[in-house]
Formats: sequence, structure tokens, C-alpha cells
Amino acid sequence: MYLKKYSFYVAALLSASFFLTACEDDKVDDNSGGGTTTELPDWYYTGGELGTAFVTTQTAFEQSTPVVDADAMMTASFNRGEQFFEKPFNSNVSGTRHGLGPVYVRNSCIHCHPGYGHGKSQAAGSFNTTQIGNGYLLVVYNPATDGYVPWLAGMPQSKAIEPFKAPLDESQIMLSWHDYTDGFGNKFPDGETYQLRYPEVEIPKSAIYIANKGYDIGDYAVRLESTIGIYGTGLLDAISDEDLKAEYIQKEKDGYMTLNPSIFANGDWVKQYSNTAQGGDGTLYPLRYTYALSRGPLQDAAGANAFWNITNATRSDRTFHYLDGAGTYATYSSKDPDVQAAFPAYIATISTPEEHPEWFTDNVESNIYNYLTSKNLPVEVSDQNYIDLMVWHRGLAVPAARNVDDEEVLRGKELFSELGCTYCHKPSWTTGDDEIRDPARFFVGDKADLLPRYPHQKIWPYTDMIQHRLHMVNDIRTGWCRTTPLWGRGLHQRCTGAEYIDRLHDCRARTTLEAIMWHGTSEESDAYRTVVKFRELSKADRDAVVKFLDSI
Repeated sequence: MYLKKYSFYVAALLSASFFLTACEDDKVDDNSGGGTTTELPDWYYTGGELGTAFVTTQTAFEQSTPVVDADAMMTASFNRGEQFFEKPFNSNVSGTRHGLGPVYVRNSCIHCHPGYGHGKSQAAGSFNTTQIGNGYLLVVYNPATDGYVPWLAGMPQSKAIEPFKAPLDESQIMLSWHDYTDGFGNKFPDGETYQLRYPEVEIPKSAIYIANKGYDIGDYAVRLESTIGIYGTGLLDAISDEDLKAEYIQKEKDGYMTLNPSIFANGDWVKQYSNTAQGGDGTLYPLRYTYALSRGPLQDAAGANAFWNITNATRSDRTFHYLDGAGTYATYSSKDPDVQAAFPAYIATISTPEEHPEWFTDNVESNIYNYLTSKNLPVEVSDQNYIDLMVWHRGLAVPAARNVDDEEVLRGKELFSELGCTYCHKPSWTTGDDEIRDPARFFVGDKADLLPRYPHQKIWPYTDMIQHRLHMVNDIRTGWCRTTPLWGRGLHQRCTGAEYIDRLHDCRARTTLEAIMWHGTSEESDAYRTVVKFRELSKADRDAVVKFLDSI
């Protein structure tokens, strides 16, 4: 069934190619100011023929791929999924987008992904997650082990529905920015200067609900990670596992940089992703998503899980609340007199004694605990809602490159390679057969056929999909960070309305130049020698590299 449908929309795409080329030429001319372009380079099509969109306005990250556009049913599903991304969930027990809480992180996806892109850096002061654009996630971990603390959810929750209380009191969380001077004195040999800054976030113990109830939380530290752009993730999912492993093998053979030994060593995977908790069968898949490389295939990756754990709205494969792994929140909430007093009225809106007698006994403490830890909660997000969301997620296109006939951009592209930047920011991949894989076993059989696919496309994400270390001050947890795809990042301000370009994992870089220089603030950095070479360039050549990066 799917192969026939796929053949149809490929044919439709090919038949429309002459029209698209004409439109694309106009776009190139509008952005480059360099006259008429008769031939476009392959790197212009960042997402290949099946995954590139040609809009460069503020909606550039919101476009569907040609694969979605060629199928009416898929387009309708994409549009419905877009609404679930954009619109807020609410605490009602029925109706559209109901089921928020009882504790949650944000009430909508777009809060973290303004314009479908990277989160925006926030001003110093209180940590306000109600502001659309604050894509920061709090990373609370044990500094002795670098592991997440067990007494908070991995995505710490700072919101709650009455009568429950938030695990974190957001009003006490403070963000600050600090100036930084690197080993070069923030100055190039020709005298040009630049500024660097980095964020810190503080969560006092008084802001932690269970700590106020007497639980010994021990030592902890906090870092910030901002959300990344979600466009093009379906194309990254289409890279074959075999090609991904080959990249690791080649990097290990080269020996230029140490690979994360907890993920890959001696020519093979040390750690892979699997799912046994939500219907999965434990099949292993290479890690490919998030800065921490904590997720495997897209169908069970960050977006599929965030749709549940950010809002805590249940679905058929997640009929339980997203809470801390140690069970501390359920334990202390069940003993909280304020929660106990209001819980009977609350639970009466959720269910009945006939449906869930364990929530309606004479022991209110047990009732609260049983409700919070239940594995059989009512489903709040339908299967069709989830399918629509994932069609949209996998169906987002990548904006075409800009200024591809501009001489300065072409010079910057050449220098980007000569400097060695392309070793980690690998320019292109060719996708494989793009078989839909879902560790949670939801998108299998006919459901897998509902998702867009991108087989055998040459794409230009500028990432090797591997973690490296930059050894920056107040660095990311563990120090290991997956190479972020660069495609489309030059449109961040236009699409999100951000004050700055907001590059790097915590938006510390306000400009592309700052992002480059952060790569070389430590001699231990995997990119230090590359930054030294960049410093030796003339200002004109440095500007060309920046212009190239802002054009892809």
C-alpha cells in the first residue's frame, strides 16, 4: 500500500520540478543580489528533493516537505498535528487538548520552540516558563556522578494543577549572565574584539517541594539546555543505522578526537537505545537525538516523549504520569495535608469509584499515592491525535540554503572546509531506505505507512551526529554534546523574533562569531586548533565564514 502511495507522490514531485526551479531561482536572486542563477548547487537543497522548502520568511521553519504536500491525507494530518504543537493544553477532564497535569513543565510545545526553532536566550532574573520562547530546560544532576538526580523528573516540573504543588517553585529559580574572557583576550591579531558570556541558574533548596517536606536531596548542580530546532528531524531519522555506525568507526580510526567511551568503543556500540517500558520489545537502536544522545529513532525520541512529559497528558502508550523516578513526589504529595483536604473533590472530576476503587477508599493518603503512581490512567490524547502530531513532526521541511551564488558565501564555504570545521559539522549525508522504526512499537504495520519517508536523499545538515567536547566554562552536563545541525540556523532571529542569534546548547552565543570563538576557549577543546586557524584569517575571510554559516 505504502509503496504505491510513495511512487505516486515521487512522480508528482518530479512533474513539478520545472515550476519549483523557477521559483527557487527567484528566491536565490532575492537573497543574493547577484543576478540570475541558471543552475543551483546540490547544497542549496538542504533537505534533498523530498525534504526542502523554499520559504525564507518568518515561517521558514513551519513548512511541510514536498512528500507531505503530495499526499492530501498526509497534508490534513500534518495540519492537525500542527495545531497540537501550537495550541495550549488545559486542565479540563474532557474536550480538545484536555489532560494537563497534575504536574507539568509547559502547557504547549511552542512555548519551547518559538517559530518551530531553537529556544531563545532569556534575560537575567527569575526563570519564567510561561513566556513563549523560553526553551530552557533545567538539568539538575549529581555533580559527583554527572547523573540526573532521582528526586526530580528528567524534565523538572515547575507547574501544578490544584490541589497539587509544583515540584519546583519557579519564582525562586534565578538566571544570571556572566562575562568571560578567553585565552586570546577576546581579541583577534588584527585588533577586532568580541564579547563572550555564559549563563548560570540557581535553584535554592527552598524552591524544592520535597526538600521543604524533609527529604534529604543531597548535593546537586544545575545547568541549562535550550531546545533545538525541530525542522528536518525526519530527514535525520532517515540516515541508516549502518551509515551512522560507519561514521563512528571512521572517527575512531582517525584518532583525532576521543569518542564518548560510554557510547562507542573498539569498533562497536557500547550503549544503544531501547524501550521496554512503553510497549517496546527491547530492540536496540543507535543513539541519534538530543545533546546527550539519549534517544534513538524519531518515533520514540524527544518529540514523541515531550508531547507526553511536558504536558503530562496521557495517551494509549503512556497511561501513567510523568514523575520522578524515585517516587518522592507521589510519597510526599500523599502526605501533604493541603493536598489531602482537596483531593476527594479533585478525583471526583477524574473518575468514579466503579472505574478506579483504589482512588476512593477511606484512606486519602493511599488514594493520592495510588492515583499518582497508577499505570492505568484514563487516556487523554487519542491515537489519532498522536499520529497527527508525529506526521507533522516528521513532515517538517528544511529551508533551502540562501545566497548560494554569493562570492563571499562561496569563499566562506571553502574556508569552512579548509579550517577543518567540516570534520564535526559534516556537510552532507545520503539517507537510506528510511524504514520506519519505533522502539515503543506504536508506529508499526499500517501505522508506519502513515508517516512521511525520505529515502535516498542527499541532505545537508552539517553534523556528524556524534558527541564531542568543547570544555567551555559552566559546560553542558558531562561535557559531551552532540554536534548540532547547522541547517537553517541563520534564519533563527527571523523565525523566532529573538534578540540574538542564540547559538550553542544554552544560547550563550549572541552572534555566530561568538559561537565560533566559544569552540576554542580551552586548549582541551576538540575544536581548539580549528579556532586558532580561524583567528589567523583576515577579517574579510572571517566575515565570509560567518556569512556562509548564516546562509545554510
